[in-house]
Amino acid sequence: MKVLLIKDVKDLGKKGEIKEVKDGYGQNFLIGKGFALVATNEVMKKYESAQRKKAEADAQEMENLKEIEKKLGTLKLTVKRKLGANGSLFGAVTKDEIAHELKEQYQLEVDKKTVEIEHAIKMTGNFDITIKLGHGIHANLSLIIIGE
Repeated sequence: MKVLLIKDVKDLGKKGEIKEVKDGYGQNFLIGKGFALVATNEVMKKYESAQRKKAEADAQEMENLKEIEKKLGTLKLTVKRKLGANGSLFGAVTKDEIAHELKEQYQLEVDKKTVEIEHAIKMTGNFDITIKLGHGIHANLSLIIIGE
């Protein structure tokens, strides 16, 4: 019996592979537990079509992420904060504040979990921040902290 694996199966193969297995093993375990489908022409065509659609969607997402990366590279995000008596900020500028300011100033929505700050920002000045967009794409953002 030929089956198309729809999940990785230990000691048999990876998702997307076609394997020849015994009828009982294929019917009772692989198909019964949802690890595989019978490899008919119709199933194969549907699987290949789904793979093509997924590849096209991934390519479109990569293109969008690269555009966002270029846009973030040209931006200078300005954050105004109150200063203490010694010239340092009250508290630190957080990832959440950076994500919020990006949305407020430039209408760019990024998740605060994707913002990377090397050290806590507790003083005024210029800082370089990395934002992980996904698929291995990292954008650099210029952050300017101004005291009030």
